[in-house]
Amino acid sequence: MKIAKRIVLVIVLLVLVVTGASSIVITRENEYSLVRQFGKIDHVMSEAGVSFKIPFIQSVDTLPKQILLYDLPASDVITSDKKTMICDSYILWYIADPQKFAQTLNSSITNAESRLDAIVYNSTKNIISSTSQDDVISGRNGELSEAIMANIGNSLDQYGIQLLSFETKKLDLPGDNKAAVYERMISERDNIAATYTAEGSSEAQIIRNTTDKEVTVLLSEAEKEAAILIAEGEAEYMRILSEAYNDESKQEFYSFVRSLDALKASLKGNNKTVILSPDSPIAQIFYTR
Repeated sequence: MKIAKRIVLVIVLLVLVVTGASSIVITRENEYSLVRQFGKIDHVMSEAGVSFKIPFIQSVDTLPKQILLYDLPASDVITSDKKTMICDSYILWYIADPQKFAQTLNSSITNAESRLDAIVYNSTKNIISSTSQDDVISGRNGELSEAIMANIGNSLDQYGIQLLSFETKKLDLPGDNKAAVYERMISERDNIAATYTAEGSSEAQIIRNTTDKEVTVLLSEAEKEAAILIAEGEAEYMRILSEAYNDESKQEFYSFVRSLDALKASLKGNNKTVILSPDSPIAQIFYTR
């Protein structure tokens, strides 16, 4: 009887331990705990900690709470000018509404990625199909990603998913026409550079012509001013000479000085001999003194 009681006691303790263990719910920091009752979600535990459920009646599923990365398969897209490009991209997303996520996607990350793949690819195809190849290539600095995100909009809200970012790892041309497209782009850039160079040369010529004109005007004005000053100086010189020759006391002196200047000018070279006639103005300076 004692052994039977002990066995019953052990069984009861084991049942209590199993029941107690199955009633504990441990929610980690990076996950949601979905408590189901008869297969239907009863409530969601989003805060980390320990909680309880009804054993054997309620069950627990978990979903990731952190940001998830999904690498989309590389795919071909066609631009508005009918050029094929290869788009290889990835997205960052997270579960914003775990209850809606579980109800629509059966708590499956694989189902979520499949739905994300379809929605993001369709949006990428729609945006690129309405954009020329040159604009697609030049829009890799963020404009293309913003346009694709805007096109997706709130379409993922129905699945309890929030899309954080769309980024392209590679958005390139197929190998068979990459070289031809690059050559065309280089040619277009060369034409643009030639246009800028021609416009710059034209502008430089205009500036040179304007500068030359201004210099000519300044030189003309300077020459005019110089001519005026020379004329005024010569007029003053003639006035001074006129006053000097009108004064009898100075006429003889100036005549003497000018005769000496003439004599000096005639003495050139090694021959210093001057032959003068008696009536020469220069000879007169020796007779009158």
